[in-house]
Amino acid sequence: MYKNDKVIRRYSESFKLKILDELTTGKTNKYQLGKTYGINPTTINEWIKKYNRKDLMNTRIKVETKDEITRIKALQKEIKQLKDLLLKNGFRCLGIRLLS
Repeated sequence: MYKNDKVIRRYSESFKLKILDELTTGKTNKYQLGKTYGINPTTINEWIKKYNRKDLMNTRIKVETKDEITRIKALQKEIKQLKDLLLKNGFRCLGIRLLS
C-alpha cells in the first residue's frame, strides 16, 4: 500500500440507522459511539443530517439578560450614528455636499 492510499469505508443503511437508534436512547453520545464502532463523530453528524434527525443535533442556546440586550441595542444605535457621521464628514472632506 502506498503512503497516500486511503481506505474508504461504506456503511449500510441499516448500520447507519442502528447508530442513530443507539444515539436516540441517550445512553451514549456521538463520541462514545464513534470510539465503539470506529466512526468519526463528524460522520455521525452527516447521517443525522441525511436522515433529518434534528432532534439528535447539538443545539446552541443563547442566554442574554435584559441589560445585555439593552447594551447591544445601544451599541448598534451608536454604530449607526458613527457610520452616518463618518459618511457625512467623509463627503465633506471630498468637497461634496449631501442633500438632506
